[in-house]
Amino acid sequence: MINVNLLSVSNLPKLNKLRKLELSDNRISSGLEVLAERTPNLTHLNLSGNKIKDINTLEPLKKLPNLHSLDLFNCEVTMLINYRESVFSLLPQLTYLDGFDADDEEAPDSDPEADGDGPEDEYENGEENDGDEEDDLDEEVIDDEEDEDDDLEGEEEEDGVDDEEDEEEDGEEDEEDEADDDLPRGEKRKRNLEDEGEEDPEDEEDDEDD
Repeated sequence: MINVNLLSVSNLPKLNKLRKLELSDNRISSGLEVLAERTPNLTHLNLSGNKIKDINTLEPLKKLPNLHSLDLFNCEVTMLINYRESVFSLLPQLTYLDGFDADDEEAPDSDPEADGDGPEDEYENGEENDGDEEDDLDEEVIDDEEDEDDDLEGEEEEDGVDDEEDEEEDGEEDEEDEADDDLPRGEKRKRNLEDEGEEDPEDEEDDEDD
């Protein structure tokens, strides 16, 4: 709920599982006891850019035992002398204040608990892994189907080659027939007889005369 002109969190519903709450750039100045009542498992709270002026305003956060990170950037309370020491003393469960720990070591970019990688999410992660296995099976089925399609295409190409060879043979026969049509009738008949293994009667008469 960033920059939505909130004056308080009194209307916040009960969210027992909520772990990270963003309330920056609002106008909240007090009433933080509501967070302890309605978000008891909070681990990260961002109140930067609000109207918090006193250390005592943060005292209700002591009832959030799992609160590890608190941000108060651009709040007037950060201008107080010994601000950091006072907050760490008031909230001993804190690990990081404004992105740094008590030894001024910077917080990591991501926190496993805030990102939802804690023990409670193992079951959900298991379900996601099952989904990944199903996706792998689907990919294998698709690969098998593609292989079958490739085999069919190969067979079609072979059929196409056979058809082309048959067409070439038919074309050669047609050319021979056309060549025969161009011959004079006598020669054509003689050629046909030769193809059939018979002699031309005229040739037989010539043999008899001889």
